[in-house]
Amino acid sequence: MKDFHYIAIEGVLGVGKTTFARKLGEELQAKVILEQVDNNPFLEKFYKDMENHALRTQLTFLLNRVKQMEPLKQMELFQQKIVSDYIIEKDRIFAYITLGENELPIYEKIYGALVKENDLLRPDLVVYLQASIDILQDRIKKRGRVFEKGISKDYLYNLTQAYNYYFTNFTTSPLAIVNTDGVDFVTDKKAYELIKNFILNVKGGVNYYTPRTEK
Repeated sequence: MKDFHYIAIEGVLGVGKTTFARKLGEELQAKVILEQVDNNPFLEKFYKDMENHALRTQLTFLLNRVKQMEPLKQMELFQQKIVSDYIIEKDRIFAYITLGENELPIYEKIYGALVKENDLLRPDLVVYLQASIDILQDRIKKRGRVFEKGISKDYLYNLTQAYNYYFTNFTTSPLAIVNTDGVDFVTDKKAYELIKNFILNVKGGVNYYTPRTEK
C-alpha cells in the first residue's frame, strides 16, 4: 500500500465525492478540504438562468477554490495528510460547459494568472468517481438541496461527457477511475471499504475499478 500524502476525490455533482472524502479523511487522520459550494451567492440564480449568471458564478468559484487551496503548500512542509473533494482543474471543466465564447477568454486570463501565481499543490493520487445520469439524478434528489431541483438531465449529461473526456486524457497524477453505479458507498460500509482498499493500493498510471457487493 502506497503512503499517499495528498488524495483528491473528483466526480460530477451528486456522485458522492464529498461523503467519500470525509470518510477517507477521517480514517487517514488527514486534513479534509471540502469545496465551499453554499457560500457562492450566485449559484441559485445560475441554476435558474445559466446563460446570464454563468461568468460571475464561475469566477466566484475560482476565487474561492484558489484561496482555499493556496495554504496547502505550507501543510506539505509538516507532512500532514490531505484529502480534498475536488481538484482545481475542475473549475475549467465547468467553465467550458457553462460559459459563452465571449466569456471564455476573460475566464482563461483570470484562471491562468491565479493558478500560476499561487503555484498550487498537486495531489499525488486522484480518484474519479463515476455514475450514470439516472444514478446522479437520484442521488441529487436524495440530498435535497433546494437550488439543485432545476438541474436538467441535459446539463448532467454534458458535464459527465466533459469529465469523462478530461480524465481520459489526465496524466498529471496517478488516477483511479471508479464506476459507482452498482454500489451505494454512502450507506454500505462494505462498498466503501472495497473502493478505499482499491485506491490505496494504486501503484501509478490509470486504474479502473467497478466494485460489486453481494446482495
